Amino acid sequence: MTKRIGLLTSGGDCAGLNAAIRAVTHHAIKNYGWKIFGIRKGTTGLLTRPLEYKELTVEFCDHSVLRSGGTLLGSTNRDDPFIFPNADGTKSNRSQEIINGYHELGLDALIGIGGDGSLRILHQLAEQGDLNLVFIPKTIDNDVSNTEVAIGYSTALDIATEALDRLQPTAASHQRIMISEVMGRDAGHIALESGIAGGADIILVPEIPYKLSSIYQTINSIRETGRDFALVVVAESVKKEDGEVSSIQNANGLPRYSGIGHYIAEKIHEATGMETRVNVVGHVQRGGQPNARDRALATAFGVAAVDLVAQNKMGRMVSWQNCQVVDVAISDVVQYNQEVDPNGTMARTAESMGIYVGELPEKK
Repeated sequence: MTKRIGLLTSGGDCAGLNAAIRAVTHHAIKNYGWKIFGIRKGTTGLLTRPLEYKELTVEFCDHSVLRSGGTLLGSTNRDDPFIFPNADGTKSNRSQEIINGYHELGLDALIGIGGDGSLRILHQLAEQGDLNLVFIPKTIDNDVSNTEVAIGYSTALDIATEALDRLQPTAASHQRIMISEVMGRDAGHIALESGIAGGADIILVPEIPYKLSSIYQTINSIRETGRDFALVVVAESVKKEDGEVSSIQNANGLPRYSGIGHYIAEKIHEATGMETRVNVVGHVQRGGQPNARDRALATAFGVAAVDLVAQNKMGRMVSWQNCQVVDVAISDVVQYNQEVDPNGTMARTAESMGIYVGELPEKK
């Protein structure tokens, strides 16, 4: 029997999403003879009436799709259906409308591509409506648990590292402290790994507390060696030393991380007298062409997700572990996020290279 499979992308966009869409479409149509329906704007496409979707074809998902950034289906990182914002400022539970949309489209299963927040919403919808769900992890933050890497992380890491490669020469030319503020909503993987790869002197991540006095001491020690510049990487979600969150309100009146790089820069200048500059890498980490690693990973994940549907293994997430794709229970994934381990390999590697990464615990 020809299956009807829904496919959506949800949460913030990242490089590699279209490669996953292409893989799902090609594998499902060519090898199983199924129909694939791309849901537009994430879960919003199942919430609106009429439904917003497009039947995907092999021809539509051609080679150019593999190389393109963003998501051709569109996405949403707001409009949680369980607390959906209404025009009058109130919120309501519209989850049943999405469940009804799934059945109205006659779907046999839904393949969702998203991060930790999207996963929790889709898992809750699947449990409430008894929907057949398979999930593909994507996030530049790499904080989805039970997978070593998610779609989008590798490209974002490359871009953050390239920013440091470009900042170092100008820092050296003008005897400056160059601070690169990178994304990392709740986890500091991008900051930590790009800092190591880019030769940073100081790396600040939300999982590891820091002291401004230790930052000043690190910079003074560098100056004593005769070097008159330094590189600092800070994740956007790092708090000020007193624990205050550095944020502003976005256009929707919601808080958004902003300003921690400038805070650190001002403190360094006040304490050391050195000239400081801040570069906020921002959304360029999400956009642009996916690198080879993300294209290959997304393709492998897309093929594996279709196979899970064929095997009737629902409620599962595809995962990368030990250099291969496996599948894990979504119920296990949603229990926690994958954060930087202060005792982990990368944090201890940075420490061994003389990088200040905050006040690490004593080695076990």
